[in-house]
Amino acid sequence: MTLKLTVVDQSPVQLGTAGPEQAPLLSAKLAQACDQWGYSRYWLSEHHNSNSFAGPCPEVLISHIATITKNIHVGSGGVMLANHNAYKVAEQFRMLESLFPGRIDLGIGRAPGGDALASQALAYPYKATHGERYAEQAQLLSGFLRDDFPAGHAFKDLTVMPSDELYPTLSPELWMLGTSGGSAAFAGQMGFNMSLGLFISPDQQTVAILDEYKEAYKQSDHAGLPKTMITVAALCAPTKEEALYHIAPQAYWKVMAFRHGMRQPWLSPEETLSKVKQLSVSDQSYYQRLIDSVTFGSPDECAKQLEKISEYWQTQEIGIVTVTHDFESRKRSYELLALEMLR
Repeated sequence: MTLKLTVVDQSPVQLGTAGPEQAPLLSAKLAQACDQWGYSRYWLSEHHNSNSFAGPCPEVLISHIATITKNIHVGSGGVMLANHNAYKVAEQFRMLESLFPGRIDLGIGRAPGGDALASQALAYPYKATHGERYAEQAQLLSGFLRDDFPAGHAFKDLTVMPSDELYPTLSPELWMLGTSGGSAAFAGQMGFNMSLGLFISPDQQTVAILDEYKEAYKQSDHAGLPKTMITVAALCAPTKEEALYHIAPQAYWKVMAFRHGMRQPWLSPEETLSKVKQLSVSDQSYYQRLIDSVTFGSPDECAKQLEKISEYWQTQEIGIVTVTHDFESRKRSYELLALEMLR
């Protein structure tokens, strides 16, 4: 079976553009190209109060991108349920599925997608949640979209529009996103597909996570087969040396964000490499671990690495997160991968 590739787009604010307002337009431009190159899915992430990522509302970008593309599935990677009302999310994505039948994916996640201030503002005038009600929200979302609330449930008779006699349970593909094994069994029990993100940090994860998901899916007696995706950070360039050069800004950004709480605008590779030399020994070690966690190199080298990832994780779908300091290097990376693996 041919390996399927998905774009997971965080709408990074790229150097050389007019500002954050340009990032969504670049996402749309990249999506059109990826549709032509043969990518299977194009997922948009959700971030708030960020000077690095400019995609706070994936449902809006999904609608626009689905309009200007033809074949590619378009979806969320993901909607952060802590920020939203499950009924409203169900309405939004049932509407999207009705407009673009068979092409919409709804991926949900537990993380807030922003800092505490953003969470407070999104929840106001109510109190922000921090993932403690995620399971309840996911169950409600499933009930709304699948119309499978048990008898006596408070929302059993609630209609989620659009709905009619021909399509009473119109639903996008449902995916649960996770970065560790915490959501694996729950995703299987719920009958969601599962996307495991290995791009956040270089922590070691094992295939046992997906085994747990598949077993829970099987034990819950859901129709069909469980579907999985592994999402990795990747950078493809004509040479390994050039790829390594373009990886530097993202790795340095993560060092500053994850170890020092500083989420700064992207730097150029030249600025980054200069600042890396000034890092502490501990930070330089973490920086190198981040570099080592990325799939990078020439097209042939990247293809071989992705095939090994597919084999180890026993999945035929891989999501690709590529963040660079400028749009052209990001676009070229996706193009080179497609020319090597999707033609």
